[in-house]
Amino acid sequence: MCVRRCLVGLTFCTCYLASYLTNKYVLSVLKFTYPTLFQGWQTLIGGLLLHVSWKLGWAEINSTSRSDVSTWLPASVLFVGIIYAGSRALSKLAIPVFLTLHNVAEVIICGHQKCFRKEKTSPEKICSTLFLLAAAGCLPFNDPQQVRATPYAGCPVPVTPTASFSGAYKIVQKSRKPNALSDIEQQYLNYMFSVVLLAVASHPTGDLFSVLDFPFLYFYRFHGSCCASGLLGFFLMLSTVKLKNLVAPGQYAAWIFFAKVITAGLSVLLFDMILTNAMVGCLLLGGLGEALLVFSEQKSS
Repeated sequence: MCVRRCLVGLTFCTCYLASYLTNKYVLSVLKFTYPTLFQGWQTLIGGLLLHVSWKLGWAEINSTSRSDVSTWLPASVLFVGIIYAGSRALSKLAIPVFLTLHNVAEVIICGHQKCFRKEKTSPEKICSTLFLLAAAGCLPFNDPQQVRATPYAGCPVPVTPTASFSGAYKIVQKSRKPNALSDIEQQYLNYMFSVVLLAVASHPTGDLFSVLDFPFLYFYRFHGSCCASGLLGFFLMLSTVKLKNLVAPGQYAAWIFFAKVITAGLSVLLFDMILTNAMVGCLLLGGLGEALLVFSEQKSS
């Protein structure tokens, strides 16, 4: 059983690393900055593969009631916000910076649990959220070239759209009735809704016709990277669901932290990134905050 958990965890880390690096390559190196089309493609591939897996009996998707589907739609809207805003942010930010800013989602979740649900919060978790918030808040002042060039610049504390959507999504997900929808069923609905909404939005945003001017539109490396991004996104989703259902919450958080550290470290070697002492300090502070979060999750589980 322990070997199986390790294999699933390593598979998850591999998919996480490969997915982020591939997406970063398409968005930043090839500069394919058309988020409705790029994320629409990824969700289309994910939805098709998940549908085929369901029909072949490899994934279990039960018939759900209309009430379950309709009540999940707000979460699907938030999911579209996550992937759309995430695509825009990742095209401008280095991966370590993106991950540090994205951790503000944990601050939002902790604040909701403390203020609205009146849940008891451990000192470790409070310290963790403070470190995460401080790291994200200091980054715009120590990495102005990359952070202040983004659409969410100007906020004293950069609660990025991606983090806001992600935090709200997890809050909605945790508030769902037990056994209403499985993780696979939730993702299936997310895929279906995203494909439709992003396809409709591609014309008003201008992506549908602007993409015709993309210089690498007919290059094989662009086609190969896009295919890889769709497949890797699907396998990342499957490995995430498998890992989440196989290990305790504390272990799940530890695997995510491990995957982020590897991805952030390797991305510095593969992509251009200007590192200053102050910026490294912000990134390390964010890492310390997430390590404390993992510790608090393991302590409470």
